[in-house]
Amino acid sequence: MKIGIYGGTFDPTHHGHLILAREAGETFRLDKIIFVPAAVSPFKGSPAAAAEARLSMLRAAIEGEAGFIVNDFELRRPPPSYTIDTVEDIQRQEADAELYYLIGEDNIPTLRKWHRFEELEQAVRFVVLDRTGAGTKHDYPTLHRRIDISATEIRKRVASGQSIRYFVPQAVEEIIRREKLYREQVK
Repeated sequence: MKIGIYGGTFDPTHHGHLILAREAGETFRLDKIIFVPAAVSPFKGSPAAAAEARLSMLRAAIEGEAGFIVNDFELRRPPPSYTIDTVEDIQRQEADAELYYLIGEDNIPTLRKWHRFEELEQAVRFVVLDRTGAGTKHDYPTLHRRIDISATEIRKRVASGQSIRYFVPQAVEEIIRREKLYREQVK
């Protein structure tokens, strides 16, 4: 069995995340993709939305999608939460699986600084999801798909009262509106 692990803040989950996950699944013939929302990344700021809201949006975004599942390991684990711990948890549950770790191209500059990176690199096959065309140098297989949607832009649009229709699944937009998320001005 081949499993993709897609970690991120998903703040909010948007169509770019979903398109790249689907493409990675098809390209690498993954049997399933496990979306793992991060608590707090040591290399990024704190998420704008609370963990429960991000988890709710992610679940809503992938509802009914065959082969897409959510695991809230990192949100339930006491901080700090490291990718290697999540990978080891999945290895225990899926002992015979070949693991692929899907990362955004923006993570490449700090990747070697990740906790227990050498062990992580032995445990998974990294797949870089490049939606900007930045062309960062690395040796990992890369999916190139120009998608000009970012969570930062979505949060800014919400804060300024602009529409986010077509940027996020409708179910995610409804949660953002109902929970009044991202209304503060984003820098």
